[in-house]
Amino acid sequence: MQTFPLFLDVRDRRALVVGGGEMAARKAELLLAAGARISLVAETVNGEIAQLIADARLSWAGCAFEEGELDGVAVVIVASEDESLQARVSAAAQARGLPVNVVDRPALSSFIMPAIVDRAPITIAISTGGAAPALARRIRAEIERTLPAALGRLARFAEIFREQVRRTLVVPRARRRFWDRVFEGRVGELALAGDEIAARRELIKLLDGVRSETPSQGMVHLVGAGPGDPDLLTLKAHRLLQRADVVVYDRLVSAEVLAMARRDAERVYVGKRRAHHCVPQHEINDRLVSLARAGKSVVRLKGGDPFVFGRGGEELEALTAAGIAVEVVPGVTAALGCASSAGIPLTHRDHAQACVFVTGHLKDGSVDLDWEMLARPRQTVVIYMGANALAAIASNLTAHGLPGSTPVALIENGTTENERRVVGTLSSIERMAQRAHFSGPTLCMVGEVVGLALGRDQEFRFESRIGL
Repeated sequence: MQTFPLFLDVRDRRALVVGGGEMAARKAELLLAAGARISLVAETVNGEIAQLIADARLSWAGCAFEEGELDGVAVVIVASEDESLQARVSAAAQARGLPVNVVDRPALSSFIMPAIVDRAPITIAISTGGAAPALARRIRAEIERTLPAALGRLARFAEIFREQVRRTLVVPRARRRFWDRVFEGRVGELALAGDEIAARRELIKLLDGVRSETPSQGMVHLVGAGPGDPDLLTLKAHRLLQRADVVVYDRLVSAEVLAMARRDAERVYVGKRRAHHCVPQHEINDRLVSLARAGKSVVRLKGGDPFVFGRGGEELEALTAAGIAVEVVPGVTAALGCASSAGIPLTHRDHAQACVFVTGHLKDGSVDLDWEMLARPRQTVVIYMGANALAAIASNLTAHGLPGSTPVALIENGTTENERRVVGTLSSIERMAQRAHFSGPTLCMVGEVVGLALGRDQEFRFESRIGL
Protein backbone atom coordinates (compact mmCIF):
# COMPACT_ATOMS: atom_id res chain seq x y z
CA MET A 1 0.00 0.00 0.00
CA GLN A 2 1.68 3.17 -1.21
CA THR A 3 -0.48 5.67 0.71
CA PHE A 4 -2.64 5.35 3.82
CA PRO A 5 -6.37 5.78 3.05
CA LEU A 6 -8.09 8.27 5.33
CA PHE A 7 -11.43 10.10 5.36
CA LEU A 8 -11.24 13.62 6.76
CA ASP A 9 -14.24 15.23 8.49
CA VAL A 10 -14.38 18.86 7.29
CA ARG A 11 -17.95 19.69 8.30
CA ASP A 12 -18.14 23.34 9.48
CA ARG A 13 -14.36 23.59 9.19
CA ARG A 14 -12.45 26.07 7.07
CA ALA A 15 -10.83 24.85 3.86
CA LEU A 16 -8.52 26.94 1.68
CA VAL A 17 -8.66 26.65 -2.12
CA VAL A 18 -5.96 28.45 -4.13
CA GLY A 19 -6.88 29.12 -7.77
CA GLY A 20 -9.73 30.72 -9.71
CA GLY A 21 -10.40 28.43 -12.66
CA GLU A 22 -12.33 25.31 -13.56
CA MET A 23 -10.18 22.93 -11.51
CA ALA A 24 -10.61 25.10 -8.43
CA ALA A 25 -14.39 24.93 -8.97
CA ARG A 26 -14.29 21.10 -9.10
CA LYS A 27 -12.38 20.88 -5.83
CA ALA A 28 -14.55 23.53 -4.15
CA GLU A 29 -17.71 21.62 -5.05
CA LEU A 30 -16.34 18.46 -3.42
CA LEU A 31 -15.45 20.35 -0.25
CA LEU A 32 -18.86 22.03 -0.16
CA ALA A 33 -20.55 18.65 -0.53
CA ALA A 34 -18.60 17.49 2.55
CA GLY A 35 -19.81 20.51 4.55
CA ALA A 36 -16.65 22.64 4.55
CA ARG A 37 -16.54 26.45 4.73
CA ILE A 38 -14.34 27.55 1.84
CA SER A 39 -12.00 30.51 1.59
CA LEU A 40 -10.76 31.15 -1.94
CA VAL A 41 -7.42 32.74 -2.74
CA ALA A 42 -7.10 33.98 -6.34
CA GLU A 43 -6.41 37.31 -7.93
CA THR A 44 -8.95 36.62 -10.71
CA VAL A 45 -11.81 34.15 -11.10
CA ASN A 46 -13.91 32.89 -13.99
CA GLY A 47 -16.57 30.40 -14.99
CA GLU A 48 -18.15 28.21 -12.35
CA ILE A 49 -15.97 29.46 -9.51
CA ALA A 50 -17.32 32.96 -10.16
CA GLN A 51 -20.86 31.56 -9.94
CA LEU A 52 -20.10 29.92 -6.59
CA ILE A 53 -18.92 33.30 -5.33
CA ALA A 54 -22.05 35.02 -6.68
CA ASP A 55 -24.20 32.42 -4.90
CA ALA A 56 -22.34 33.18 -1.63
CA ARG A 57 -21.26 29.55 -1.32
CA LEU A 58 -17.65 30.52 -0.62
CA SER A 59 -15.72 33.61 0.43
CA TRP A 60 -13.25 35.39 -1.88
CA ALA A 61 -11.07 38.32 -1.00
CA GLY A 62 -9.64 38.80 -4.51
CA CYS A 63 -6.05 38.88 -3.35
CA ALA A 64 -2.74 37.02 -3.71
CA PHE A 65 -1.71 34.25 -1.30
CA GLU A 66 -0.26 35.27 2.06
CA GLU A 67 0.78 32.78 4.75
CA GLY A 68 -1.76 34.29 7.12
CA GLU A 69 -4.49 32.75 4.95
CA LEU A 70 -3.54 29.39 6.53
CA ASP A 71 -4.69 30.43 10.01
CA GLY A 72 -7.53 28.21 11.23
CA VAL A 73 -7.52 26.08 8.07
CA ALA A 74 -8.19 22.30 8.19
CA VAL A 75 -7.15 21.42 4.64
CA VAL A 76 -5.50 23.17 1.68
CA ILE A 77 -6.01 22.51 -2.04
CA VAL A 78 -3.94 24.28 -4.68
CA ALA A 79 -5.63 24.35 -8.10
CA SER A 80 -3.43 26.91 -9.81
CA GLU A 81 -1.09 26.40 -12.78
CA ASP A 82 1.44 28.86 -11.31
CA GLU A 83 4.32 26.52 -10.34
CA SER A 84 6.02 29.02 -8.04
CA LEU A 85 2.71 29.57 -6.23
CA GLN A 86 2.18 25.82 -5.98
CA ALA A 87 5.58 25.35 -4.32
CA ARG A 88 5.13 28.30 -1.96
CA VAL A 89 1.68 27.25 -0.69
CA SER A 90 2.76 23.62 -0.34
CA ALA A 91 5.84 24.51 1.70
CA ALA A 92 3.91 26.89 3.96
CA ALA A 93 1.10 24.39 4.58
CA GLN A 94 3.43 21.48 5.29
CA ALA A 95 5.52 23.62 7.63
CA ARG A 96 2.35 24.01 9.73
CA GLY A 97 1.47 20.30 9.47
CA LEU A 98 -1.61 21.04 7.37
CA PRO A 99 -2.81 18.48 4.81
CA VAL A 100 -2.24 19.95 1.37
CA ASN A 101 -2.97 18.73 -2.16
CA VAL A 102 -1.50 20.38 -5.23
CA VAL A 103 -3.53 19.22 -8.23
CA ASP A 104 -1.51 16.91 -10.51
CA ARG A 105 1.66 17.49 -8.44
CA PRO A 106 1.97 14.50 -6.07
CA ALA A 107 5.53 15.49 -5.12
CA LEU A 108 4.18 18.74 -3.61
CA SER A 109 1.20 17.07 -1.93
CA SER A 110 0.88 15.50 1.51
CA PHE A 111 -2.30 13.71 0.43
CA ILE A 112 -3.80 12.52 -2.85
CA MET A 113 -7.29 13.45 -4.00
CA PRO A 114 -8.98 10.17 -4.95
CA ALA A 115 -11.61 9.45 -7.55
CA ILE A 116 -14.87 9.28 -5.60
CA VAL A 117 -18.01 7.18 -5.81
CA ASP A 118 -20.66 8.95 -3.73
CA ARG A 119 -23.58 6.95 -2.36
CA ALA A 120 -23.96 9.06 0.78
CA PRO A 121 -23.42 8.08 3.52
CA ILE A 122 -21.30 5.54 1.64
CA THR A 123 -18.18 6.99 0.06
CA ILE A 124 -15.74 4.96 -2.00
CA ALA A 125 -12.35 6.49 -2.80
CA ILE A 126 -9.99 5.17 -5.49
CA SER A 127 -6.37 6.28 -5.67
CA THR A 128 -3.36 5.33 -7.78
CA GLY A 129 -1.02 7.29 -5.52
CA GLY A 130 -0.90 10.06 -8.10
CA ALA A 131 0.58 7.73 -10.73
CA ALA A 132 -2.41 7.44 -13.07
CA PRO A 133 -5.45 9.60 -12.20
CA ALA A 134 -7.13 8.65 -15.48
CA LEU A 135 -7.02 4.99 -14.46
CA ALA A 136 -8.59 5.84 -11.10
CA ARG A 137 -11.43 7.59 -12.94
CA ARG A 138 -11.94 4.54 -15.13
CA ILE A 139 -12.14 2.29 -12.08
CA ARG A 140 -14.63 4.70 -10.54
CA ALA A 141 -16.82 4.42 -13.63
CA GLU A 142 -16.78 0.61 -13.36
CA ILE A 143 -17.82 0.77 -9.70
CA GLU A 144 -20.51 3.36 -10.46
CA ARG A 145 -22.11 0.96 -12.94
CA THR A 146 -22.03 -1.89 -10.42
CA LEU A 147 -23.51 -0.27 -7.31
CA PRO A 148 -27.23 0.53 -6.99
CA ALA A 149 -27.96 4.25 -6.92
CA ALA A 150 -30.06 3.69 -3.77
CA LEU A 151 -27.23 2.01 -1.84
CA GLY A 152 -27.02 4.94 0.56
CA ARG A 153 -30.66 4.36 1.46
CA LEU A 154 -29.76 0.85 2.65
CA ALA A 155 -26.92 2.21 4.79
CA ARG A 156 -29.19 4.80 6.43
CA PHE A 157 -31.78 2.10 7.12
CA ALA A 158 -29.16 -0.11 8.81
CA GLU A 159 -28.02 2.83 10.95
CA ILE A 160 -31.47 3.06 12.53
CA PHE A 161 -31.17 -0.47 13.94
CA ARG A 162 -27.44 -0.58 14.62
CA GLU A 163 -27.63 0.02 18.36
CA GLN A 164 -30.60 -2.32 18.85
CA VAL A 165 -28.77 -5.13 17.04
CA ARG A 166 -25.63 -4.47 19.07
CA ARG A 167 -27.54 -4.81 22.35
CA THR A 168 -29.39 -7.93 21.18
CA LEU A 169 -26.43 -9.79 19.68
CA VAL A 170 -23.45 -9.22 21.96
CA VAL A 171 -21.07 -11.56 20.07
CA PRO A 172 -19.46 -9.68 17.15
CA ARG A 173 -19.52 -12.77 14.93
CA ALA A 174 -23.26 -13.17 15.45
CA ARG A 175 -23.83 -9.51 14.58
CA ARG A 176 -21.82 -9.81 11.41
CA ARG A 177 -23.74 -12.87 10.27
CA PHE A 178 -27.01 -11.14 11.07
CA TRP A 179 -26.12 -8.11 8.95
CA ASP A 180 -24.99 -10.41 6.13
CA ARG A 181 -28.47 -11.94 6.15
CA VAL A 182 -30.04 -8.47 6.20
CA PHE A 183 -28.06 -7.10 3.26
CA GLU A 184 -28.26 -10.25 1.15
CA GLY A 185 -31.91 -11.11 1.80
CA ARG A 186 -35.41 -9.73 1.62
CA VAL A 187 -34.77 -6.96 4.16
CA GLY A 188 -32.09 -5.46 1.96
CA GLU A 189 -34.24 -5.76 -1.15
CA LEU A 190 -37.13 -3.94 0.52
CA ALA A 191 -34.88 -1.17 1.86
CA LEU A 192 -33.28 -0.62 -1.54
CA ALA A 193 -36.75 -0.47 -3.12
CA GLY A 194 -37.75 2.27 -0.67
CA ASP A 195 -40.34 0.22 1.26
CA GLU A 196 -38.93 1.08 4.68
CA ILE A 197 -42.03 0.02 6.63
CA ALA A 198 -41.95 -3.52 5.25
CA ALA A 199 -38.16 -3.63 5.65
CA ARG A 200 -38.46 -2.65 9.34
CA ARG A 201 -41.08 -5.34 9.90
CA GLU A 202 -38.91 -8.01 8.26
CA LEU A 203 -35.77 -6.96 10.13
CA ILE A 204 -37.48 -7.11 13.53
CA LYS A 205 -38.86 -10.54 12.68
CA LEU A 206 -35.39 -11.71 11.63
CA LEU A 207 -33.78 -10.30 14.78
CA ASP A 208 -36.33 -12.02 17.02
CA GLY A 209 -35.66 -15.31 15.23
CA VAL A 210 -31.90 -15.00 15.54
CA ARG A 211 -32.17 -14.18 19.26
CA SER A 212 -33.95 -17.47 19.93
CA GLU A 213 -31.65 -19.60 17.76
CA THR A 214 -29.40 -22.17 19.41
CA PRO A 215 -25.74 -21.49 18.57
CA SER A 216 -24.84 -23.82 15.73
CA GLN A 217 -21.68 -25.72 14.97
CA GLY A 218 -19.44 -24.11 12.41
CA MET A 219 -18.35 -25.39 9.03
CA VAL A 220 -15.01 -25.91 7.28
CA HIS A 221 -14.44 -25.07 3.63
CA LEU A 222 -11.39 -26.68 2.01
CA VAL A 223 -10.58 -24.00 -0.55
CA GLY A 224 -8.07 -24.12 -3.38
CA ALA A 225 -6.09 -20.88 -3.50
CA GLY A 226 -4.67 -21.55 -6.96
CA PRO A 227 -0.98 -21.26 -7.89
CA GLY A 228 -0.47 -17.68 -6.68
CA ASP A 229 -2.08 -15.20 -9.07
CA PRO A 230 -5.08 -13.74 -7.17
CA ASP A 231 -6.98 -13.36 -10.47
CA LEU A 232 -7.09 -17.17 -10.69
CA LEU A 233 -9.05 -17.46 -7.43
CA THR A 234 -12.58 -18.74 -8.07
CA LEU A 235 -15.58 -16.52 -7.37
CA LYS A 236 -16.79 -18.96 -4.72
CA ALA A 237 -13.41 -18.97 -3.00
CA HIS A 238 -13.42 -15.18 -2.89
CA ARG A 239 -16.94 -15.10 -1.46
CA LEU A 240 -16.04 -17.60 1.28
CA LEU A 241 -12.90 -15.65 2.20
CA GLN A 242 -15.05 -12.55 2.67
CA ARG A 243 -17.31 -14.41 5.10
CA ALA A 244 -14.79 -16.52 7.03
CA ASP A 245 -14.23 -16.08 10.75
CA VAL A 246 -10.90 -17.91 10.52
CA VAL A 247 -8.52 -18.55 7.60
CA VAL A 248 -6.11 -21.46 8.11
CA TYR A 249 -3.42 -21.24 5.43
CA ASP A 250 -0.08 -22.71 4.38
CA ARG A 251 3.10 -21.34 2.84
CA LEU A 252 1.98 -21.96 -0.75
CA VAL A 253 -0.78 -19.37 -0.41
CA SER A 254 0.42 -16.06 -1.85
CA ALA A 255 0.14 -12.84 0.14
CA GLU A 256 -2.06 -11.40 -2.62
CA VAL A 257 -4.58 -14.24 -2.28
CA LEU A 258 -4.53 -14.04 1.52
CA ALA A 259 -5.30 -10.33 1.26
CA MET A 260 -8.67 -11.29 -0.25
CA ALA A 261 -9.84 -12.46 3.19
CA ARG A 262 -11.97 -10.24 5.39
CA ARG A 263 -9.78 -7.73 7.23
CA ASP A 264 -10.90 -8.82 10.70
CA ALA A 265 -10.77 -12.57 10.03
CA GLU A 266 -8.39 -14.51 12.27
CA ARG A 267 -5.43 -15.87 10.33
CA VAL A 268 -3.76 -19.13 11.39
CA TYR A 269 -0.51 -20.12 9.68
CA VAL A 270 0.20 -23.85 9.48
CA GLY A 271 2.89 -23.73 6.80
CA LYS A 272 4.88 -26.79 5.92
CA ARG A 273 7.78 -27.43 3.63
CA ARG A 274 9.76 -30.49 2.69
CA ALA A 275 11.64 -31.96 5.70
CA HIS A 276 10.41 -29.13 7.95
CA HIS A 277 6.82 -29.48 9.12
CA CYS A 278 5.86 -26.36 11.04
CA VAL A 279 2.61 -27.96 12.22
CA PRO A 280 2.08 -31.76 11.97
CA GLN A 281 -0.90 -32.77 9.85
CA HIS A 282 -2.79 -34.36 12.75
CA GLU A 283 -2.55 -31.08 14.66
CA ILE A 284 -3.95 -29.20 11.67
CA ASN A 285 -6.84 -31.65 11.54
CA ASP A 286 -7.51 -31.18 15.27
CA ARG A 287 -7.35 -27.39 14.92
CA LEU A 288 -9.93 -27.40 12.12
CA VAL A 289 -12.27 -29.59 14.19
CA SER A 290 -11.97 -27.41 17.30
CA LEU A 291 -12.54 -24.18 15.37
CA ALA A 292 -15.69 -25.56 13.75
CA ARG A 293 -16.99 -26.85 17.09
CA ALA A 294 -16.56 -23.33 18.45
CA GLY A 295 -19.18 -22.24 15.91
CA LYS A 296 -16.77 -20.53 13.52
CA SER A 297 -16.86 -20.45 9.75
CA VAL A 298 -13.44 -21.74 8.71
CA VAL A 299 -11.68 -21.50 5.36
CA ARG A 300 -8.79 -23.94 5.06
CA LEU A 301 -6.88 -22.20 2.29
CA LYS A 302 -4.54 -24.50 0.38
CA GLY A 303 -2.19 -23.67 -2.48
CA GLY A 304 -3.37 -24.99 -5.85
CA ASP A 305 -6.22 -27.49 -5.47
CA PRO A 306 -6.99 -29.20 -2.13
CA PHE A 307 -7.22 -32.64 -3.74
CA VAL A 308 -4.07 -32.47 -5.88
CA PHE A 309 -1.14 -33.22 -3.54
CA GLY A 310 -2.70 -30.85 -1.01
CA ARG A 311 -3.60 -33.47 1.63
CA GLY A 312 -7.17 -32.25 1.40
CA GLY A 313 -8.34 -35.87 1.43
CA GLU A 314 -6.82 -36.43 4.87
CA GLU A 315 -8.46 -33.30 6.25
CA LEU A 316 -11.79 -34.24 4.71
CA GLU A 317 -11.62 -37.66 6.39
CA ALA A 318 -10.79 -36.17 9.79
CA LEU A 319 -13.57 -33.57 9.62
CA THR A 320 -16.16 -36.08 8.43
CA ALA A 321 -15.20 -38.51 11.20
CA ALA A 322 -15.67 -35.73 13.75
CA GLY A 323 -19.13 -34.90 12.40
CA ILE A 324 -18.10 -31.48 11.05
CA ALA A 325 -19.85 -30.10 7.97
CA VAL A 326 -17.26 -29.65 5.23
CA GLU A 327 -17.25 -28.35 1.67
CA VAL A 328 -14.49 -28.66 -0.92
CA VAL A 329 -13.95 -25.74 -3.28
CA PRO A 330 -11.57 -26.66 -6.12
CA GLY A 331 -8.77 -24.39 -7.23
CA VAL A 332 -6.54 -24.03 -10.27
CA THR A 333 -3.83 -26.59 -9.61
CA ALA A 334 -0.19 -25.58 -10.12
CA ALA A 335 0.22 -27.75 -13.23
CA LEU A 336 -2.56 -25.92 -15.09
CA GLY A 337 -1.56 -22.47 -13.87
CA CYS A 338 2.17 -22.84 -14.52
CA ALA A 339 1.65 -24.48 -17.91
CA SER A 340 -0.64 -21.67 -19.04
CA SER A 341 1.69 -18.99 -17.72
CA ALA A 342 4.66 -20.55 -19.52
CA GLY A 343 2.74 -21.32 -22.72
CA ILE A 344 3.26 -25.06 -22.42
CA PRO A 345 0.32 -27.19 -23.63
CA LEU A 346 0.04 -30.20 -21.33
CA THR A 347 -1.46 -32.23 -24.17
CA HIS A 348 -1.01 -31.90 -27.92
CA ARG A 349 -2.38 -34.00 -30.76
CA ASP A 350 1.06 -34.55 -32.31
CA HIS A 351 3.23 -34.77 -29.20
CA ALA A 352 1.39 -35.77 -26.01
CA GLN A 353 -1.83 -37.74 -25.74
CA ALA A 354 -1.61 -38.15 -21.97
CA CYS A 355 -0.65 -36.07 -18.94
CA VAL A 356 0.48 -37.53 -15.61
CA PHE A 357 0.71 -35.68 -12.27
CA VAL A 358 3.10 -37.16 -9.69
CA THR A 359 4.72 -35.98 -6.48
CA GLY A 360 8.47 -35.59 -6.26
CA HIS A 361 8.67 -37.17 -2.83
CA LEU A 362 6.48 -39.68 -1.05
CA LYS A 363 5.33 -39.70 2.57
CA ASP A 364 8.58 -41.33 3.68
CA GLY A 365 10.65 -38.79 1.73
CA SER A 366 11.64 -41.16 -1.07
CA VAL A 367 11.13 -40.79 -4.83
CA ASP A 368 10.22 -44.41 -5.48
CA LEU A 369 7.84 -43.86 -8.40
CA ASP A 370 6.59 -46.00 -11.28
CA TRP A 371 9.44 -44.97 -13.56
CA GLU A 372 8.50 -47.38 -16.34
CA MET A 373 5.07 -45.77 -16.60
CA LEU A 374 6.49 -42.25 -16.38
CA ALA A 375 9.06 -42.90 -19.11
CA ARG A 376 6.49 -43.80 -21.74
CA PRO A 377 6.68 -41.70 -24.93
CA ARG A 378 4.08 -39.18 -26.13
CA GLN A 379 2.99 -37.97 -22.70
CA THR A 380 3.67 -35.04 -20.40
CA VAL A 381 4.88 -35.70 -16.86
CA VAL A 382 4.28 -32.97 -14.26
CA ILE A 383 6.23 -33.46 -11.04
CA TYR A 384 5.14 -31.55 -7.94
CA MET A 385 7.74 -30.83 -5.25
CA GLY A 386 10.48 -32.39 -7.34
CA ALA A 387 13.17 -29.66 -7.33
CA ASN A 388 15.20 -31.36 -4.59
CA ALA A 389 15.13 -34.74 -6.35
CA LEU A 390 16.11 -33.71 -9.89
CA ALA A 391 19.12 -36.01 -10.02
CA ALA A 392 17.04 -39.07 -9.11
CA ILE A 393 14.21 -38.03 -11.44
CA ALA A 394 16.47 -37.46 -14.45
CA SER A 395 18.56 -40.61 -13.95
CA ASN A 396 15.54 -42.87 -13.45
CA LEU A 397 13.66 -41.50 -16.45
CA THR A 398 16.67 -41.93 -18.74
CA ALA A 399 17.38 -45.38 -17.29
CA HIS A 400 13.84 -46.42 -18.23
CA GLY A 401 14.03 -45.22 -21.82
CA LEU A 402 13.55 -41.47 -22.14
CA PRO A 403 16.35 -39.80 -24.17
CA GLY A 404 18.65 -37.39 -22.35
CA SER A 405 17.55 -34.76 -24.88
CA THR A 406 13.93 -34.83 -23.61
CA PRO A 407 12.90 -31.22 -22.84
CA VAL A 408 12.38 -30.26 -19.18
CA ALA A 409 11.04 -27.04 -17.64
CA LEU A 410 11.32 -25.90 -14.04
CA ILE A 411 8.89 -23.15 -13.06
CA GLU A 412 9.31 -21.37 -9.75
CA ASN A 413 6.54 -19.21 -8.23
CA GLY A 414 4.40 -19.86 -11.29
CA THR A 415 1.76 -17.27 -12.33
CA THR A 416 3.16 -14.61 -9.97
CA GLU A 417 5.33 -11.57 -10.66
CA ASN A 418 8.25 -13.53 -9.20
CA GLU A 419 7.92 -16.39 -11.67
CA ARG A 420 11.20 -17.81 -12.98
CA ARG A 421 11.80 -20.60 -15.48
CA VAL A 422 14.66 -22.86 -16.36
CA VAL A 423 14.32 -24.80 -19.62
CA GLY A 424 16.74 -27.60 -20.40
CA THR A 425 16.88 -31.34 -20.99
CA LEU A 426 17.03 -34.40 -18.77
CA SER A 427 20.79 -34.36 -19.12
CA SER A 428 21.24 -30.66 -18.29
CA ILE A 429 18.40 -29.67 -16.00
CA GLU A 430 20.11 -30.47 -12.68
CA ARG A 431 23.07 -28.27 -13.59
CA MET A 432 20.74 -25.47 -14.68
CA ALA A 433 18.70 -25.68 -11.48
CA GLN A 434 21.85 -25.37 -9.37
CA ARG A 435 22.79 -22.20 -11.23
CA ALA A 436 19.28 -20.75 -10.77
CA HIS A 437 19.25 -21.23 -6.96
CA PHE A 438 15.52 -21.82 -6.72
CA SER A 439 14.05 -21.31 -3.25
CA GLY A 440 10.31 -20.94 -3.90
CA PRO A 441 7.75 -23.62 -4.84
CA THR A 442 8.92 -25.19 -8.09
CA LEU A 443 7.11 -27.38 -10.61
CA CYS A 444 8.90 -29.73 -13.02
CA MET A 445 7.48 -30.56 -16.49
CA VAL A 446 8.96 -33.26 -18.70
CA GLY A 447 7.98 -33.98 -22.30
CA GLU A 448 8.11 -32.95 -25.94
CA VAL A 449 5.49 -30.22 -25.34
CA VAL A 450 8.08 -28.25 -23.35
CA GLY A 451 10.32 -28.04 -26.40
CA LEU A 452 7.33 -27.29 -28.62
CA ALA A 453 6.30 -24.28 -26.57
CA LEU A 454 9.68 -22.81 -25.67
CA GLY A 455 11.83 -23.71 -28.70
CA ARG A 456 14.22 -26.56 -29.40
CA ASP A 457 16.96 -24.57 -31.04
CA GLN A 458 18.93 -24.31 -27.80
CA GLU A 459 20.01 -26.71 -25.10
CA PHE A 460 18.54 -24.58 -22.36
CA ARG A 461 17.52 -21.10 -21.42
CA PHE A 462 16.71 -19.16 -18.26
CA GLU A 463 13.81 -16.74 -18.09
CA SER A 464 12.23 -14.40 -15.61
CA ARG A 465 8.58 -13.43 -15.86
CA ILE A 466 9.52 -9.79 -15.57
CA GLY A 467 10.61 -8.47 -18.94
CA LEU A 468 9.48 -11.50 -20.97
